[in-house]
Parts: sequence; structure tokens; C-alpha cells
Amino acid sequence: MTIRNLDSLFWPKALVVVGSHRTPEILAHKMLQGIIDSGFTGSITTVGLAPSLLPQEHADRFKFAKSVRELPHPVDLLVYMGDKESAADVISAAGEHGARGALFPSSGFDDWEPQDLQRVLNAAKPFNLRVLGPGSLGMAAPHAGFAALLTSDQPLKGDLALISRSGTIFNATMAWARSSSIGFSGVASLGRRADVDVSDLLDWFAQDYRTRAILVHFETIENPRKFLSAARAAARSKPVVVIRSGASRDRKSSGHTHAARLATQDAVYDAALQRAGVLRVDDIGEMFEAVETISRVKPPEGKRLSIIANGRTLATIAADRLKAAGGQLATINDESREKLARLTRIDAHAANPVVLRENASPEEFKEGIDTLLADKNCDGVLAIAAPTAFVDFTQIAEAIAKAGKDHMKGYGKKRALIATLACGNTLPRAALDEAKVPCYASPSEAIASFMHLIRYREVKELLMSAPENIAADFTPNLRLARQSVQGALLEKQRWLTPLQTRDLLRAYGIPQVPLHLAATIEEAVIAAQDFLKDYTQVALKISSPDLIFKSDVGGVVLGLETGEAVHKAADQMLTRLQAQHPTARITGIEIQPMIVRQNGVELYVGIADDPVFGPAVVFGKGGTSVEIVGDRAIDLAPLDMNLARALIERTETAKLLKGFRSRPAVKTDEIARLLVKLSQIAIDFPEIRELDLNPVVADADGLIALDARVAVQPPHQRPGRQGASRMAITPYPKEWELRDNLKDGSPIFIRPLRPEDQGALLEFFKHVTQEDMRLRFFSPIKEFNQPFLARLVQLDYARAMAFGAFRPDTGEMLGVVRIHANPDHTEGEYAVMVQSGMKGQGLGWLLMRLMIRYAKADGIDIIKGEVLRENSTMLEMCRSLGFNIKRSLDDDALTIVTLDTHADNSL
Repeated sequence: MTIRNLDSLFWPKALVVVGSHRTPEILAHKMLQGIIDSGFTGSITTVGLAPSLLPQEHADRFKFAKSVRELPHPVDLLVYMGDKESAADVISAAGEHGARGALFPSSGFDDWEPQDLQRVLNAAKPFNLRVLGPGSLGMAAPHAGFAALLTSDQPLKGDLALISRSGTIFNATMAWARSSSIGFSGVASLGRRADVDVSDLLDWFAQDYRTRAILVHFETIENPRKFLSAARAAARSKPVVVIRSGASRDRKSSGHTHAARLATQDAVYDAALQRAGVLRVDDIGEMFEAVETISRVKPPEGKRLSIIANGRTLATIAADRLKAAGGQLATINDESREKLARLTRIDAHAANPVVLRENASPEEFKEGIDTLLADKNCDGVLAIAAPTAFVDFTQIAEAIAKAGKDHMKGYGKKRALIATLACGNTLPRAALDEAKVPCYASPSEAIASFMHLIRYREVKELLMSAPENIAADFTPNLRLARQSVQGALLEKQRWLTPLQTRDLLRAYGIPQVPLHLAATIEEAVIAAQDFLKDYTQVALKISSPDLIFKSDVGGVVLGLETGEAVHKAADQMLTRLQAQHPTARITGIEIQPMIVRQNGVELYVGIADDPVFGPAVVFGKGGTSVEIVGDRAIDLAPLDMNLARALIERTETAKLLKGFRSRPAVKTDEIARLLVKLSQIAIDFPEIRELDLNPVVADADGLIALDARVAVQPPHQRPGRQGASRMAITPYPKEWELRDNLKDGSPIFIRPLRPEDQGALLEFFKHVTQEDMRLRFFSPIKEFNQPFLARLVQLDYARAMAFGAFRPDTGEMLGVVRIHANPDHTEGEYAVMVQSGMKGQGLGWLLMRLMIRYAKADGIDIIKGEVLRENSTMLEMCRSLGFNIKRSLDDDALTIVTLDTHADNSL
């Protein structure tokens, strides 16, 4: 389930409150009083509660019944405060009386066992009745005039939604919001999440037009695929800000590779949230700061900030905080400097920060802000004002607001404007709020808010990216890779052998140092002498499944130049290791040539197995100190080139890759391709649980892996996943690729769309007439911008699918069909279009039939579409495919076509 019947929780017209003689008096009274105080005007019936527990001044608002089965009228919502023994029977009776929602508020649910909750869910299932809790502090929809809360305050009406797992965070956030006059469109305390969870509520509030932004608190995610899909969908339409607590209680990794140790559980949560396009913050105050900024100001294109203030110290504090946070001071251009010169203090320069005179007038403040907002070198402006004895402080605030309003008029690039009124907690911010200019009490808070904008832009860009395709030059040898992995599993190995690892990397085209695995010292000497014919030095390494980190046990010797040196080093190593690690299994001696790249950068790449989100790709600085240095970035598989590049840029090592002094820049795209290949390994082989490539040496000529280790284990099913998949993000569904022929016999290749199809889609639209465009979009479309195209190709395969038809020889897109499921995954809306010159070739028919087969396989019950009544060709095709066709009740020009996928339509 997702949003089905959640309206019964937030917008009930009649409810029943059920308790027993064991219901705490304070709980019952607080709940009933809260419902009355919220302004609820619907029917309230109580069962099992003594009249003395009811708010006496509102006693006439309540009706009474001996049991839920004897209710005199239907109800929408059940509020249950009874015992666990009766819960399932009460749920069943409420469902029979029309209830489709149930709230199990806090108190007394700590001792409920899993079987108690399961009985409740079993009773609710026949009615699709949604359960919030148990242990919830309640929910509220202020615009509906309804709240059933166990909090000290009723929420004000507003446009923020709050979802919280923790009752403490829920209470604290509600109190904070009330003291700051912040209102909500809806709030929900999750409790133990027996049914309704974060993902359901994200989908609910994403579709709620009253909600401007969504605030979320959680500690753990039970169904990561469902959560990431819902979070991604919500973040496309409105800001989502998340607090995740509990990192100190996260389970420590049991892995044995650098990847497992670097990819801590909280770091992977961080990567998952960023991948979903949501903004993570650390506390409640920061949450509201972030929401105020990102919901009012469009994220700037860059990090360049101009600062203008009527005090040098406040300006300096802001500049220092900006540098520490990773932002940049804008370089003011000459034209702006000339305009600002007459406004600045005598002892100051017209540079950034701009320091105005202490008695600067509101007009001078506005003139300075206007100048900076017009400067093309600037991405945002921070205006800082402190009270003085010479100027009315409220007028300065109004001047800043006026500058913001004027800047938003007309066309052109809009820069972010943020204000600091350094006068304590009581800020004269009314004009700034009206102008939608974020306002803070300190420069540090304002700088934090600007960086929130930067981070928000970065995560949004990942949602709307258009990476290049590497499929043309990357086809893995799956047979070779499978031999290595399955061979290890058949032998019940925990680790791939060096030769199996070599073959796995070779199968995916990953450059690596040549390797010879010798069984004896004598064989190692012969192998070394062969390598020394072409190389000046060789490396000797121990091979043991029990000594994973070779360097830590002295299992690596470098720079050997002769066979004699190899013999001596191997003999000493084996003698010492047998004495120090007598139980370790020694499976051989690895001999490799020494690869010296003068300008190379040592990197680390790996795959970790996260217990929640599955495989994660790790990248950072390489070498023996990889865990000590800790310069690493993490992202979830699957990756594409754009995501891989972004992963690289999140590390300090990225600066080294750009080159410096006489060292040339590294081929970053080669590193990105390597990361994508590791991501593909994780997709293709869920048996691979951990993988280290360390070090990988990269320079201007490319890269090469010097050492590798791979851990394997039979795959197992994760909660909320399909089959044996570990992926929290649904990967590209290659199984839906199709080859067929058109009516004229020409071949056609149909496959799911990928992000890199954005260019092909744009070219496709150039071959569609304006008339056909009007029939598809119901109005002429002359231009498609990048965000629109990105939405069409950046698919969440968990809830949407689009198939493109391509010429196999040229890659030209000839047609496309898409279906997008509702959050409940019961109904999908389709759309189809082919090149105008391709009509009559049967392409539309092929695409529609494939879409219908996909919808059936995906469990979608109803396929629905809107077709203009004049589009006779589409209506005739729908009729022949078994669609039901009816006129729209809302628009006489439209026809609604629906198909029951369970009906036999011979597809």
C-alpha cells in the first residue's frame, strides 16, 4: 500500500474513539480535548470510555455506543486506545462500519509483540484500512480543521508537512514551529510503523497542493526501494528536508575490506538521501532554516556570494564562514566597483565584502544591493544590517525587501538574496517575509542557508542529469566473469583467488597489472625473470584467503630486481608468516611487474554491501593509509557517467586529478568509467559482496589497478526487494529489450529509455509535426527545455516505464510509449507518440502492445489515458486493443480510455 485511504486519517468526517478501563485517564482526556480544540466539526462517538474522561465543557459533542459493532452510523477513522487483546476485533468491526483509517496513539504499546501487530494488520487488510502507529503521537491536517494529537500545542495552518518517527523530535518540532509562528499543511507521528510509513506519507504530501515543503525525521528505513522511489518523486516537485538520527547506534560493519570499513551505515544513508534529491540537515533549527531558504529562493548556478554590510566585523564573520563552508567570495566587476565606491566607508575598498558607512541610509543599502544583484560575477547576495543610532532599522529591512522584489521582476538570471538582521530574536522581518527574502539573526545562519541552496542545487542536478552513454564501448564478458564467481562459490570460497579476480576484472575491461600466481618459490623466480625481461622491477605478494591486507602482515615486497632477490624475499616472507600466523592458509606467491607512473595519483575504488541499501560504490584516495586518510565518497549502485563524475568531485582527491604545477591532469572520465563498471559488476553479480581495488594509479594516459580483492557469498533476498536483488534503486530492466520488424520488413529495436537518451528524444521531437504534437500534448509545443526532457528520460523504474523504438543501425528514435503508475501501483497513465513520417508502419501498435504486456507483468490493474476526441487514429487503435472509451465528464473535447489488464485481450 501507499497513499490508499490516507484521506481517512487526515480528512475524516466521522470518527470513533475506543478505550477500556485500562486506558490512562490523561491519554483519553488529552486526545479528546485535542480533537475538539482542532475545530473538528464531524461526528465523534466514544466506546468504552467513562463520561468523566470527556471534556465536560464539550460533553454535548460526543455520542456513545456500547461497542463498535453497535455504532449508529458509518465512521471514517478509528482512534484506538484499548488493550491488545481486543484490537483486531475492533479493527474488523470498524472496517465493517466504513472506517478506512485507524490511529493507535502512544502509551501502552511498548509491550505489544509482533504477533499482536500482525493480528491487527490481518484484520485491517480486507478493508484496506490504514493503520498509523502503534505508539503514534497522532496526526493533524490544520486546513481540514482536524487534529488527533498528544502534543502540548495544536499546529497552525501553513504549508509545511512534518513526518516524524521519533515522538521527541515530533514534540520538539511542533513546539519550535509554534514559537516561531510556523504553520503546517499536515503532520504525522509514525510510531512503530506497522503499516503507514515515511514512504506512504511522502507520496501523500507530494500530491497535496497545500504543501510547499516536506520535513522528515527517521532513524532507519525498512523498505529502501519504496522509500527512495517516494523520496525521488516528492523531491522532483517540492523541497524535502530530512533529519536522520541514530548514527551512534548503527551496526558496525562486519566486512573485511576497505570498502566495508569506509562505507559506514550513516555514510550510505547520506549517499542514498543525496541520490533521492533530498536535503539532509542535522537538527531542528537547521531544518527550518533550510526550508525557509530553499522554498523561497531559486538555487543559484554557482557558489559565488557577494556580501554587503553596515559593519566590517559582521561582514568578515560572514566571509570567514563562507570560506569554511566551501563557498566563494564573488569577484566584483569594475563597473560595480565604481558604483559602490561612493557608498563604502572611507577606510574600506569597494571590494567584496562591501562595507557601507555606519549611518548608511535605507536608500544606500538598496542601491548597493541592486548593484551586486546586477553583477554577472555574482550568484547570490547576503545583506547584513545591524541597528545603529542614526537610521530606522525597520526601514533598512524594508529597503532590503524592496531590492528583492525589484530583482524578481522581469526576465533574466535571478540571483539569490538573503538577509541578516543582527538584532537578536525579534526581527523586523515582516517586509522580508512578504517579499520572500530569507532572513536570519546572524551571519553564520545566513551563510549556512546559502550553502543549503548550493547543496540543494547539486542534489537536484543529479535528478535531472543527462550523462553520456558508455554502452557502445563497454560490453562485459559475462561468461568469463560468471566462471570466476560461480567457481568460487562451488568451492565454498569466501574470497576469489588472484586468478579468479584477474579474470573478473578482465571480463569488465578493467586495466590491471599482469599477474602470475606461483605455487612454489622456484616457480615465482621463473615468473619474475620473465617479467624482468620487459620491466626493471617486480613485486612479490603473499596469496592467502586468511591474510586479506597483505601490507599489514608484511606480505608485500616491492622493488625486486633479480631472481635471486625474489628467492630470498619469498623464503624470508614464508618463514616469518608461518611463524607469526601458523593457521593462515598460504595458497601461493603472486608475482607482478612494478608499474611506475611518475605523475600518477593513487586512488581507491570499491564495492561495499550495506545492510539496508545494498551495494554501494566507494571512491577516494588510495594506498595503505586509505582508512586513516578517510577521503572517500559513496554512492549507491547503479551509477551512470554523470553520477560517477559527481562522486569523484565529492572528494578532496578530485583537486589532485585536475593537475597542478608540472603535473598534467588525470583522465577523469576514465575513472568515472571504472566506477560505472564496478556498479555494473554489483548489478550483474549479487554474489559479490565486497570488492577493493587499491591502489588504482591514474594519470594523463589512463589508469591501472595494482591490487584487488573480492569477497563472494550466495545472494539472499532483502525485505522489500524483488527476487534476490540487493538493489535499493531499480536498475535498467534489460529483460524488456525487444527486436521486431515493422510492416515494411525493416528491423526495429525497442528498449526502456535511459538518461543518455535525452539527445535522441530532442531529435525525435524535431520529426513530429505541430499537429501531432497538439494531439499528444493538447496544445502546440515549439520548444522543449532541458528540465522537461530530463524528466522524460530520468525514469524511476520502480513506478514508471518508457520504451523507445530505435533504428538498430543509426540509433535514431522513431517512437516512444510511457506508462506512469500511481503511488498505489494500481493504475497507470500511458502516452504514446511516433515520428509523423512513421505512421502506417505498425510502430504505434508494437509500442502499445509492449506497454500493455509490461503493465500486466508489473501488477498494474488499470491502464488509463486521455485522448482528444478528434484523434480518431488513436481512438481506433485503443478500441482494437480492448480499451473502454468514454467521454470525459470534465472536458467535452477529451475522451477517457481505460483497459483492465486482467481482462483477456489476447496480448
